[in-house]
Amino acid sequence: QTKFPNTSFINNRVNIERCHNMNAFMPRIEITLSQIEHNARTLSELYGQQGISLMGVSKAVLGEPLIAEAMIRGGVKFIADSRLENIQRMRNARISAQFVLLRTAPSQAESIIENVDISLNTELDTLEKLNYYAARQNKIHQIILMVEMGDLREGIMPDDIFLFIKKVLDLPQLKIIGLGCNLACYGGIKPDEQKMRQLSALTEAVEKKFQIHLSLISGGNSANYEWYKSTKNVGRINNLRLGESILLGCETVQGQAIPKLHTHAFKLIAEVIESKVKPCLPFGKIGRDAFGNIPVFRSTYPKGDRDRHRRAIVALGKQDTLISGLSPNQDLEILGSSSDHLLLDCKNSYLKVGVGVNFNLDYGSLLTAMTSPFIKKQFIK
Repeated sequence: QTKFPNTSFINNRVNIERCHNMNAFMPRIEITLSQIEHNARTLSELYGQQGISLMGVSKAVLGEPLIAEAMIRGGVKFIADSRLENIQRMRNARISAQFVLLRTAPSQAESIIENVDISLNTELDTLEKLNYYAARQNKIHQIILMVEMGDLREGIMPDDIFLFIKKVLDLPQLKIIGLGCNLACYGGIKPDEQKMRQLSALTEAVEKKFQIHLSLISGGNSANYEWYKSTKNVGRINNLRLGESILLGCETVQGQAIPKLHTHAFKLIAEVIESKVKPCLPFGKIGRDAFGNIPVFRSTYPKGDRDRHRRAIVALGKQDTLISGLSPNQDLEILGSSSDHLLLDCKNSYLKVGVGVNFNLDYGSLLTAMTSPFIKKQFIK
């Protein structure tokens, strides 16, 4: 007993340390707030040259208050989100900004009046409910009416806008402060010179007919970068709703990086849980996979199914993020994934079990990864 003391405490301490190490390599997103702030400031200065203010769209980051703060420090005037719950989260964190709700549902009308400064709208029934609850709460609620410009997501048809506005003006607790449009989303329609001129002309026609002033004309989103750089006259457009440009430093028409912006403010890291030499192709009779598809495999190796290569499995899957939007930071190839496993061709690399693999994310992967409860969010100052 003297020579071999009780080591249970030591063993328990080792197990605890191992758990901490595993948590360090659990799937996580490293978020560099200074880069997000830099992107917001650079874009605010760029668009501000033509009098265009920015709404920082926080829906891809689940309304994370620290990211909203970084946007505001960078000069963003509004924080916009499609989820009321995200806005409530930021309000509870005492984020000081004007909050804009991008997707308005009639069932949430009471909470919208309580929590939101401005909402985007297209339906009279919803506006009547907003007016009702605004009266009960003794508030004037500001609204932007979205106009359909061809992308066929949300929007009032231009031919219907005048009759629509006439009815809205009869709702005393609502104030129309602007018009907006959404492009390059569902239909992929570009926000070009023609579309922006149409929105500007419609704005002036509405102001003239109803003798009102529309102070906020929101011409689109991160897809508007090409239009802005090429136009000689922004017209009445004085606001854009930017998510991807601020977060990932890209415009969305061509998916190109915007000069002087950081494109890797978010980095996804996941742990290698298996590293073995295996055949290039599955062997046996092929049926349906876990998602009901019948997979087809083609080898890129000379000998096909007779070749063997080193494969790694990473603790990440379809339940965590959109795999198609990931790109490894080193010479690796994503072979496929299941719910919980990401398969990699290691090529000339050797990935040891327990090490982390870094991935860049596109907007879809960022959106789903930030929503996943299985991915830790770690902030880098």
